[in-house]
Amino acid sequence: MRIRWLKRARPPALFVLIGAAILTVPHTGLAPDWEKLGNWPDVLASICFIAATGWTIGTLVDGLIKRRLAKLNFHEADNLQARKSATRLDVVRRIWVVAVGVVTVAAALTLIPGVKQFGVSLFASAGIAGIAVGIAARPMLSNLIAGLQIAFTQPIRLDDAVVLEDEWGWIEEIGLFYVVVRIWDWRRLIVPLSYFIEQPFQNWTRKSANIIGSVFWSLDYRAPVSEMREKLAEICRATPLWDGDVVNLQVTDTGMNTIRIRALASAKNSPDAWDLRCFIREKMIIWLQDKHPEALPRIRNELDTLPEGAFDGRAVQAGRME
Repeated sequence: MRIRWLKRARPPALFVLIGAAILTVPHTGLAPDWEKLGNWPDVLASICFIAATGWTIGTLVDGLIKRRLAKLNFHEADNLQARKSATRLDVVRRIWVVAVGVVTVAAALTLIPGVKQFGVSLFASAGIAGIAVGIAARPMLSNLIAGLQIAFTQPIRLDDAVVLEDEWGWIEEIGLFYVVVRIWDWRRLIVPLSYFIEQPFQNWTRKSANIIGSVFWSLDYRAPVSEMREKLAEICRATPLWDGDVVNLQVTDTGMNTIRIRALASAKNSPDAWDLRCFIREKMIIWLQDKHPEALPRIRNELDTLPEGAFDGRAVQAGRME
């Protein structure tokens, strides 16, 4: 830890040394023509000190926030509080670094006479130019404001399970202008921050990591619903994927040839819920094939025995007349 902080202290220390060297040179007699430079040595020394101060403040807060983030425990079954804190701290850290950088650069530029006058005149005449810059920077500013909204209102958090753009994944990174969503097949979906403020999406872990998974079957009318309900409870008790909370089975719809059966089971997080759904589906199909094959969907055709001579010409003609 100490070595890491020493590495962070190198740049500001270098700026201080450079500034001190610039101020010391006139008193050493090593540069007799130093006075011809006017006040530029003082300006350069001041810029070095400002850079050192800005770097120190930005690095100090950045390091403290990262240290706090490292102490959060994301491996708990219900890590909602850890994800809340991590989301807020990470967004604030990024905004703080950018803000300190902008203020430091602005403070340094005000020491340069030509740039200072240009900045004052530009600020005084910020009419059409200001409007043009505002329009050009609108997407960036909207994403930056959306980042502040997400940091404090938190519609999404780090490691949230979300569904957007017909894709299911987890919030992997929240940047200043975009969000990285890790899709279940390891792809990455890059989404602007403003999307989560302006567009609807599903957040499966908004309040807690626990989630209920559903499994559907289309079965024959002879399916043993009561036995399936007991079998579902047996299947859930046999796997650690089930959190021991919700387990239920119901007939949710009926059709011409089949009935629609839905099973519900809860898990401690979305990955376990997906595996639990697949486990239940496979085990139930195997059990039905072995114990109740008549429950599997089938197509029925009923053939009536026609009387003798039903296909002679008169019968057909009579049938058409009817």
